[in-house]
Amino acid sequence: MEKDVRGKLSRWYTASVRVRYQESDQMGVVYHANYLNWFEIGRTEMIRELGITYRSMEEQGVLLPVTDLDMKFSQPARYDDEITIFTRMTAFSKLRIKYAYEIRRLSSEEREHLVQHSESPELPGVLLVSGSTSHVWVNREWQPVRLDTGAPGLYSALEQSLTGGGDR
Repeated sequence: MEKDVRGKLSRWYTASVRVRYQESDQMGVVYHANYLNWFEIGRTEMIRELGITYRSMEEQGVLLPVTDLDMKFSQPARYDDEITIFTRMTAFSKLRIKYAYEIRRLSSEEREHLVQHSESPELPGVLLVSGSTSHVWVNREWQPVRLDTGAPGLYSALEQSLTGGGDR
């Protein structure tokens, strides 16, 4: 059963990247598939901030494949932009997890005043892309696994993040 997340969304976690030349086309516009990589960077860095790495998850035999993806393009990112990836959990259970993302271009002043783990409903900067991914916890044989038994430390860290106690 999914946790009731109404009013209990996790905080926004952030990661920043600069758009590389190879990620853009001749017009300097980012190719759409690169946003998927940036969503993954957001997830990876969020979990890292909670004290867990993807490597340690895999060493425990827990994998997290994507089962659903949604993206909405508002404005293009361009070559050499510094973008910020905002990531948070929107649903979480022992078997599944769902993330929301917003990729934004911030001014240098907004970047200087960016507070990690923002709880503000209004995010800074210009929205470029928003989206979500859904995942299921599986073992190395691609069978569903309960996270609370497969990786209890990760389960606790994610649960604490969802309920507001995830600042490590």
